[in-house]
Amino acid sequence: MARLALLSVSDKTGIVEFARALVEEFGFDIISSGGTAKALKEGGVPVAKVSEYTGSPEILGGRVKTLHPKVHGGILARQDFPEHLKDLEDNDIRPLSLVAVNLYPFEQTIAKDGVTVPEAVEQIDIGGPAMLRAAAKNFGSLAVISNPSYYDEYLEELRANDGNATIEFRQRMAGETFALTCAYDQAISSYFSSSVNAEADLPKRFGIGGQAVQTLRYGENPHQSATWYKTGTQDSGWAAAEKIQGKALSYNNLVDLEAARRIIAEFPDGDPAVAILKHTNPCGVAVADTLVEAYEKAFAADSISAFGGIVALNKPLDAATAEAMSKVFLECIVAPECTPEAREVIAKKKKLRVLTLADLLTGPTQTVKAIAGGFLAQDADTQIEAPKDWKCVTSKLPSPEDLEELFFAWKLCKHVKSNAILVSKDRTTVGVGAGQMNRVGAAKIAFEQAGEKAKGAYLASDAFFPFDDSVRSAAEVGIKAIVQPGGSIRDEDSIKAANELGIIMMFTGSRHFLH
Repeated sequence: MARLALLSVSDKTGIVEFARALVEEFGFDIISSGGTAKALKEGGVPVAKVSEYTGSPEILGGRVKTLHPKVHGGILARQDFPEHLKDLEDNDIRPLSLVAVNLYPFEQTIAKDGVTVPEAVEQIDIGGPAMLRAAAKNFGSLAVISNPSYYDEYLEELRANDGNATIEFRQRMAGETFALTCAYDQAISSYFSSSVNAEADLPKRFGIGGQAVQTLRYGENPHQSATWYKTGTQDSGWAAAEKIQGKALSYNNLVDLEAARRIIAEFPDGDPAVAILKHTNPCGVAVADTLVEAYEKAFAADSISAFGGIVALNKPLDAATAEAMSKVFLECIVAPECTPEAREVIAKKKKLRVLTLADLLTGPTQTVKAIAGGFLAQDADTQIEAPKDWKCVTSKLPSPEDLEELFFAWKLCKHVKSNAILVSKDRTTVGVGAGQMNRVGAAKIAFEQAGEKAKGAYLASDAFFPFDDSVRSAAEVGIKAIVQPGGSIRDEDSIKAANELGIIMMFTGSRHFLH
């Protein structure tokens, strides 16, 4: 008797050609559900509908198609169990040799604007995951394929092994299938949790699923292996970026690119902005009337650290800016677009990685860190407190221009590793003290880097001042105004020092630690 394959796919990419090869080269009989059967018939491939095979019609508007003993018995029967084979014979059930199924596009559906919960629910596949899980469990007796990208590999398995797929291939496909159904269920669970109450606490069960995009050369260091995964079935974020040129992206490149994206997302509109980073911390960030001016200001803020840096732009890369960037060694450039003229310029720097990412604003809604025995999840720190919500705690009040500059510094300070002090002037960073164990040390680094530019400049601190020493140090170098969260039991000491020294001080009421 001919072997039996069940094909039931939502994504019909390559299905007709695959089915034709199964029939013509290997003599398979094909059974398929509604839409797949129609596509195969139109393609000239002999096929029987599942309803014809089972003798039971599709019901409930297609909600029940394949949930039938003749289907699942044929999938789950072990070929090495005589009692299983007898059950099949007694119930007129044919054993299946192949199950090729892919699922309703749930994630693509919920990604669309305005989708209602009832519309999303109708794209939750039930029969598909049931068949996939059953076939994956019984990989010792049949093959399961859950992605069109494996059709050709399966056919090559048959050609190379006298019409049979190896147990190694079948087990690998089973693993891929369980990973898929796990991610599919996770997407549904996450959707229901978020759609009920977007402000609710994180769920009691938190799953992470991903599909490999690229095996990276190594991780943070050469002795660490690493792989880049994407979440969801649709490319988004960095998986949706276009790499125009340059070497393959590394683990560290991607980590730095994401840090750069978070910073440049603080400037979604308005004047051109440029951020240059190293090891996830900003070397220089600037806003100016033109993109090339913003780049030159950001580069000049710390030209030594900018060497080999990552550059993010909030406007399309133009030829003038590309020319300026070509004068130094950079690792990566990312912009929403890249003009043809700019592409010609950067093409001369063949190793320079250049990417375009149209949506630089959308990032993860949660962050996750692994710890021994589990992981920590938290909401992403996308909050930023506008100056209208700040409180001036000093007798000296800020002008609108002061508030604009303080807001610039505050938006950037949240992206500097704690303890963090950032000094800015003329919408440009002039000093960044990052990742220090005490706030005085962070301030000292920022002031030394700023030098004479600290006079009349603006200071942001990611957390409160526990003592007044940082305020007094700021006055010594000429800082004009300070923005900080407030909340220390010694706030009055810092306020008193600011009043004594003629410094404006604003409290935001929110801390922005970054570890």
